[in-house]
Amino acid sequence: MTAAFFDYPKAAAFGRVVPKSRIYEHAGASTALRDLFVTQVDQIVWKYKLAPETTNLAATKAVSEIQVFGISMRSSKLDEDVLRAIDRAIPFPLIFELTWSGKRKAVAAFKRPSDADSTKWVVSGYFATDWAPDDTARRPLPVALNLGGLYDSLITALMPKSAAEAEQAGEDIQARVARMEAIRAKAREVDRIRARLAREKQFNKRVAINAELRAARQELERLSSGAPVTAATN
Repeated sequence: MTAAFFDYPKAAAFGRVVPKSRIYEHAGASTALRDLFVTQVDQIVWKYKLAPETTNLAATKAVSEIQVFGISMRSSKLDEDVLRAIDRAIPFPLIFELTWSGKRKAVAAFKRPSDADSTKWVVSGYFATDWAPDDTARRPLPVALNLGGLYDSLITALMPKSAAEAEQAGEDIQARVARMEAIRAKAREVDRIRARLAREKQFNKRVAINAELRAARQELERLSSGAPVTAATN
């Protein structure tokens, strides 16, 4: 999936290096987390600032600006805790572009102000493209009425094709994110049940585990087909 590489407006170019120490300070980084930054991250660059004055799109209550951060990596591995720390440190929705060995990928979590405390952010799991050559063509930004709509489209572009179809069917972004996270959780459950089945030797227990596995697979199929999930409020 490479559709999420966008041609950001020249007016939005920011191009400032973000010191790792700034992330440590604002994210309350532990020694272990700092070690991840040292071993996995070469440099963090604040590449673009998508704001009303740089996009001609109005801000919304939830999305006043969108920041695009570039992370050049020391190897092909980047721990999700690194991204989550940067998301904690920067009080805006973020889109990450990771680069390594002539390749790049886009990654982001859906990030919104908490309903309980607007000074805090709720951050979903992360969605990502596959790795692609660094010279992969970029496409124009999605058409949007405001920055909130643009952010929804940028996040949806990172999700599986079924999410884009759900967007066209009128499912809102929080419902799409909730469904994608439910699918991931159910897929992990299916894997755990499968592993239990492989270990179990007793026939009667295998029969019960097989029934459990069938039910979990059916629920995963239901969610993957677009079944609605109630989005969490916090």
